[in-house]
Amino acid sequence: MQNECVLLSSAYLPPLHYFCKIYHYKNVLIEQHCNYVKQTYRNRCNIAAGNGMMPLSIPVERSGAKCLTRDVRISDHDNWRKLHWQAIVSAYNNTPFFEYYRDDFEPFYTRKIDFLFDFNQQQLQLLLELLDIEAEVGLTSVYRKEAGETVADFREKIHPKIDFSTDTEFAPKPYYQVFQAQNGFIPNLSIIDLLFNCGPESVLILRDSHKPVI
Repeated sequence: MQNECVLLSSAYLPPLHYFCKIYHYKNVLIEQHCNYVKQTYRNRCNIAAGNGMMPLSIPVERSGAKCLTRDVRISDHDNWRKLHWQAIVSAYNNTPFFEYYRDDFEPFYTRKIDFLFDFNQQQLQLLLELLDIEAEVGLTSVYRKEAGETVADFREKIHPKIDFSTDTEFAPKPYYQVFQAQNGFIPNLSIIDLLFNCGPESVLILRDSHKPVI
């Protein structure tokens, strides 16, 4: 039976792999009832800086040994909003499309959003609009360990510690990156790397990075 929907975890400025699934499936469910897990894309992303790949992590507050992803609060420690925005500006100020999209992203780093899940969802909706991807995005109502026969479950498969090449449907197509001369092409960075470098043509990269399994 063919998968009709993709199930994804919440993610901060998700990687290209994540958006390839959204572009391909169109029907998307975001898991909100799982227990929060550290060192995932839920609160971190990877961008390309002058010295190579740079991880950015949102500090969070935890309450108890187990906490649902939807209930995780963002911490105000370490002035992270200013630091993240400075890193993004430094990395992408010279890209072809940063100035075009700058005003869309800067408010996320000047205003307070209490919950990580809400922060991620608001950024996701913005990214879908900027990428002109018409996807139906819903949220899970309960947690189910097994997603079901018609759902492609990538909740734990798109992960910073899992090599994306294990997904035979994903073959990231190279595109222009502003620091490519120094670092070479770095695949599967945050979607903002693609957006700021390629602008409206980003969807073509997403389309061509999907490799159907025959």
